[in-house]
Parts: sequence; C-alpha cells; structure tokens
Amino acid sequence: MSDATGATETGKTESKGKGGEGKEGNAAYGRKPFKRSRSHFADRITADGRDGWPVEAGRYRLVVSRACPWASRALVSRRLLGLENSLSLAVTDPIQDDRSWRFTLDPGGRDPVLGIRYLSEAYDARETDYPGGVSVPAIVDEPSGKLVTNDYQQLTLDLATEWTALHRPGAPDLYPEPLRDEIDEVMEGIYRDVNNGVYRAGFASEQGEYERAYRDVFRRLALVSERLVDRRYLVGETITEADIRLFTTLVRFDAVYHGHFKCNRHKVAEDPVLHAYVKDLYQTPGFGDTVDFDHIKRHYYMVHTGVNPTRIVPLGPDLSGWLTPHHREELGGRPFGDGTPPGPVPAGEEVPAAGRP
Repeated sequence: MSDATGATETGKTESKGKGGEGKEGNAAYGRKPFKRSRSHFADRITADGRDGWPVEAGRYRLVVSRACPWASRALVSRRLLGLENSLSLAVTDPIQDDRSWRFTLDPGGRDPVLGIRYLSEAYDARETDYPGGVSVPAIVDEPSGKLVTNDYQQLTLDLATEWTALHRPGAPDLYPEPLRDEIDEVMEGIYRDVNNGVYRAGFASEQGEYERAYRDVFRRLALVSERLVDRRYLVGETITEADIRLFTTLVRFDAVYHGHFKCNRHKVAEDPVLHAYVKDLYQTPGFGDTVDFDHIKRHYYMVHTGVNPTRIVPLGPDLSGWLTPHHREELGGRPFGDGTPPGPVPAGEEVPAAGRP
C-alpha cells in the first residue's frame, strides 16, 4: 500500500530501486517482518487549495488497481459520489513487473491520458530518484504529470468532504459530521485488526507473529458481526466511510485471505451476519460494480511469490452466492440517506465478465 520503509501488498520492501517493487520484493513476502509504512506523498486536494492542489473538475487522474483493497475504497467512493466526470480513472494491470504498477491493459501499454507506461513515472516526475515504493491509489495532476498524493487513508475522506461542489445531485454524505467521532473509532479498530491484520497474518515471518495477527483478525470480525446483528450499517442509518473500508476487505476474504493469507478459522460465508452484510453492500450500486474477482485473485496469487511460489491461481471459491438474497433490508436503514443511488457505470469502466460472479 504505502511507501518506503516496509513490505506492503504492492510488493515494496526496504530494498530500493526503480519503482521499489520488483520481483525480489514480492519474493520477500513471508520472509521478513511485515510493516506498513506511511504514505510518503500526503498532499491534499482541497476546496481552498491550501496545499497547492485545488479541487478542479478534469484536472486530476485517479490511478487504481482493482486488485488492491485500499485502491478499491477510492473506486467505491468515486462511484457513490458521482465524481466520474470530474476525476478520470486509470486502471493498472493486476500483475506487476520489476517496475511495479503498469498500464498494460491500455492500447500500446500506455495510459491514454498521462502517456506513461508505469505509475512510477508520475512518482519520478514529482520527486527525482524517489527511493520508496509505488502504491495505489494515487492521484496524478494531469497537466504536469506529477503525483499529487498516495495517502490512502485521507484520500477518500477528502473526496467525501472537500470535493462536495462536484458531487452528483443526490450523493450520500459518507462522512457525516455528527457521526465522525464514532466513524473514526470504528474504522480505527477495523483498520488495525482487519484491513491491516490480514496482511500481518499473511506476510508473517514467524509463527508467533502470525498467531497474534490471526487472533486479532477473528476477534475483531466477531465484534463487528455482533455490532451488525441488529443494524444494517456500521454507524448510523446510512452507508458511511466505515462500511466502505470494511467492505473492501470482506469482499476479498474468502477468495484470497482465507487461504492465501492463512486466515482460515472460518470464511465470511460461514458467518451469517457478515455474509449477509457484505452481500447487501455488494448488491448496492457503487460497490459490487467496482469489484473484479479475476484481478483480485491473479494479483495476490501471482505477485506474492514469497507466499505462493508456484503462482498457481485457485479456481474457487464459487462466486454465485454474491447475488443471492441477503434480507438485510429488513433491518431498515437507508443506503443513501436522503439521496439516490449512483447511475450506470460509465462506458469503458465496466468490470469485465471474467471478474464478475
């Protein structure tokens, strides 16, 4: 995810070099202690432009991998808020090479807007010889080609609160001010024990480290499941940032974290509450229509060669259950509050059939 000082899900380790995420870094997973470092480029795009980057329609490009849960937060937020016409989208290949995230899904292997082959080129344009890793999500300034931010924790909060002038009519309030303290508290525990906990377990280099992370993951999942027994969403009566952050881990859990990361006490599908909750969100416009299971599985199983040296991608699990009834609507709640669902996925941004249930 992050940058210079530790291994992350994008293949970065303490080793430096162009892009910082080569084959050596991927092979190091599971062979050295896991540490998620802070985002190196933490500038903010704000309504008043106080960091030098004002909110401006058509100026910035969001670069994501559909495989990455941290980038998927930004994909969901962008859809729910209706920012598709204001913030353009670049989707990288889920399989990296020795220069990390690349635009080989685009004609000629170049991003059609930025004109670059590798996201690392935008990092280099911002800081020459930047020594850290190359992470997504990232926002790039289109006119200059420079990276603006890779701060995955703040990026979606700013989309919700600083980009309001560009939100679609009927966009939900994903970070309502009266509930922010509770949202922050819930998200902190989920981040520490679930979002990051699965990586601590999957990339553990010794038994005790793995067992501590494993216990944290399932202790927190049990608390979350208990919280969701009689409420449709984590905080309040509507979808918030907290739900987005939990969703992007839960939707990947059975496909990759249960087996690949050894988080195998039980599957999400075996917890009736969590399974119904994540299906409810998946079937909500703006969530499932951003998820690409093919990208997810190929990235984790083919890139993390230190964990899966054969690079064999499993055929399962069966994805058909994602579209079955969940009955969570019986708990009440209003997904978009006083707003409305997002419109159809823009042409060219659809998830390919291979990645859908």
